[in-house]
Amino acid sequence: MFSQRAVQTSMRRLATIRPTNSSTRMLSPAAIATGQIRTAEEPYQDREQEHALTLLPLRLAATSPTSTSLPVSSEEANKLLASQRKNRPVSPHLGIYRPQVTWIPSAMNRVTGSILSGGLYIFGFAYLVAPAFGWHLESATMAATVAAWPVAAKVATKFLIAWPFTFHSFNGLRHLTWDLGAVLTNKQVIVTGWTVIALSFVTALGLTFY
Repeated sequence: MFSQRAVQTSMRRLATIRPTNSSTRMLSPAAIATGQIRTAEEPYQDREQEHALTLLPLRLAATSPTSTSLPVSSEEANKLLASQRKNRPVSPHLGIYRPQVTWIPSAMNRVTGSILSGGLYIFGFAYLVAPAFGWHLESATMAATVAAWPVAAKVATKFLIAWPFTFHSFNGLRHLTWDLGAVLTNKQVIVTGWTVIALSFVTALGLTFY
């Protein structure tokens, strides 16, 4: 394997040689492989390497302004890294985007889902441990407690409970329709988005005052 690579290297160097007399034509591949002669392109390669080595300290100084010949402690290095990170560009966030009906319902679908599922688990766990702590979470007790509230508090509480349910329900049907491959154009997505928002508010108000 090594001999084959040596022969291939020798043939490649022979191809780049520009013979000037008959003696160079008679050189063996072994002489070329061992570097006893120089090809026509090698001087140019050497000059490029020397030029790169000359510019290397300048490039390091330009790209590493904080480099110094004195040793830097670990604490100083961490402080320097933290100060450099403050000057790094920040990726775009939601604040740069214009609110659109195409992504607001998508975000609210996740929020309302978390509210409904989280509220169900919290109330269920509290109902189970209520006897141990003396809490009264029976239906009759809760109904009597809410009946003593002001009208505004009743309306606000009922709406805050009803709207996540209605919105998540209607928007869930919208997502199921998308799963079937229907109403996926931009115009249809916008229309269905506003439809879900309107229906959720109307039905939530209906449940609130029912």
